[in-house]
Amino acid sequence: QIQHSHKSRVTNSLNSLCFYFYNLIPQSLPSLGHGGSASSLHAALQDQKLSDWDFHHDTSGRPFYMNRVTLERSWKPPRGREQGAEPGGPSEKCGVLNMTKITEHGKKVRKNWTSSWTVLQGSTLLFTKGQTGGSSWFGGQSKPELTVDLRGAAVDWAPKDRSSKKHVVELKTRQGTELLIQSDHEALVQDWLQALQESISTHAWESDEGLEDDLPESPGRDDKNDRNQHRVVKNSSSLDVSEDKKTRHRLKRFLTRRPTLQAVRDKGYIKDQVFGCSLSALCQRENSTVPRFVKMCIEHVENDGLSIDGLYRVSGNLAVIQKLRFAVNHDERVNLSDSKWEDIHVTTGALKMFFRDLPEPLFPYGLFHDFVSAIKSPDFRQRVQSIKDLVRQLPEENHDTMQALFRHLRRVVDHGDHNRMTIQSVAIVFGPTLLRPEIETWNMAVHMVYQNQIVELILLECESIFER
Repeated sequence: QIQHSHKSRVTNSLNSLCFYFYNLIPQSLPSLGHGGSASSLHAALQDQKLSDWDFHHDTSGRPFYMNRVTLERSWKPPRGREQGAEPGGPSEKCGVLNMTKITEHGKKVRKNWTSSWTVLQGSTLLFTKGQTGGSSWFGGQSKPELTVDLRGAAVDWAPKDRSSKKHVVELKTRQGTELLIQSDHEALVQDWLQALQESISTHAWESDEGLEDDLPESPGRDDKNDRNQHRVVKNSSSLDVSEDKKTRHRLKRFLTRRPTLQAVRDKGYIKDQVFGCSLSALCQRENSTVPRFVKMCIEHVENDGLSIDGLYRVSGNLAVIQKLRFAVNHDERVNLSDSKWEDIHVTTGALKMFFRDLPEPLFPYGLFHDFVSAIKSPDFRQRVQSIKDLVRQLPEENHDTMQALFRHLRRVVDHGDHNRMTIQSVAIVFGPTLLRPEIETWNMAVHMVYQNQIVELILLECESIFER
């Protein structure tokens, strides 16, 4: 019976390690037709769905969520609303929270509150200073600043003596680290508390001492037989536990020494793909200033789809879009006129995904606040001139790609009588995709207004802004 219990624990440990490895793999979306598993494809699709949702506040300060593709709004977070989620799949949640350590490995440390992009993925909570991409491992671009193992942890509202701030949650890990997590919005913190509690209860902790912990304790000083039996069990299983510890130690060393994706790329082991590759590197590789995939999508839409209702507003079949992405990333010869890509919304969805996946947006991070300042000018002519001057400062590949995209979107708007797409509706779709701050703050709702206004102005004055 003891051997059976130990085998069960080893099996559970291996399952947990497999799940941990799965979460460490950089996202490359597989196709079921090329050997990818259904579960990994589902995980990739689920991540893409979650990435379409943005967090905002209404005029009263109440938080809500909006899907920038479908423009759907909801008071509830999207993690529990996505259709097609498989029961028992890995939980995932992300957003901006304030965090500080108060204890590390059992020793008190000085509080240092920081605003962090936070990701809850399965039994792991990750923090980093800025959002660098998708929610999973922050797009695989770099290691997070802090990784917290939630297995065996405890989380609840923090006592008042812990912090003078409002809406503070206290998280205690099995390793002796204690964190305080806070937000000025009570509903947001309540939602995170519930998500953390669910994750902790779902993922059982399996420690090296698990076998010993589960043995019955001696009920009293006089019960020597139970104590002797306890000692015998520990001795008989010590060899297996020792081997288990060695295996865990090797895996731990491997995981902590795992290089970043960028480091592997720098050494030339991995060739950059199309989706997720920096614009400058992609254009340099293709010896062009506008990526081939962008030109191919624009040409296909203008030949076959300018009159399609809801162009760029309507979402295509996400599974087919991911197959197209996979084909493009693996240098397959893609013909968008092929019957498998016949839905024009698949092409428009893939083009939007391309710009969403850029490590740095089409409008570079360094010029984001300059564009925002320009759009705030009360004089219309001054706004146009300021935007025009900023566009001229862009790197050549950003300028030329932006020019190709906006001239195309202007032609989409010119067919508005058929496709019902106005300048405003196009700006709502592309605003958050093309420009965003490097570090998200609680001004996201305000930024979204400026993002849309900047795209609107460039569409309206496209010929003037891009004239030579």
